[in-house]
Amino acid sequence: MAVEVRIPTVLRSHVGGKASVDAEGSTIGEVLAHLGEEYPALRGQLVSDGGELHRFVNVYLNDEDVRYLDKLDTKVSDGDVVTILPAVAGGF
Repeated sequence: MAVEVRIPTVLRSHVGGKASVDAEGSTIGEVLAHLGEEYPALRGQLVSDGGELHRFVNVYLNDEDVRYLDKLDTKVSDGDVVTILPAVAGGF
C-alpha cells in the first residue's frame, strides 16, 4: 500500500528537506520500516531499539493517534496520510 507520510520541519533534514514522502506498507510499522530503509538517519528518530515508537514521537493515521488504535500494527490503506509529530514540551 502506498501512503503519504508528512514529515515535520525538525525531521526534514533526514529526508532531503521534503515536507512529505511516499512509503509502502500495510501497517504503520511496515511504513516506518520502509522509511527507515529509504532514509536510514530517520529510523532512530522514530522507533526505539526495541521496536517501539519513541514516547516523544506521535504518529497519526488520517488524524487518529495510532497509540489509541493498534499502535504499530494499525492497518493502512492506499491513499492514507500518516503524519509524524514530535512531542513538544517546555515552559518558562
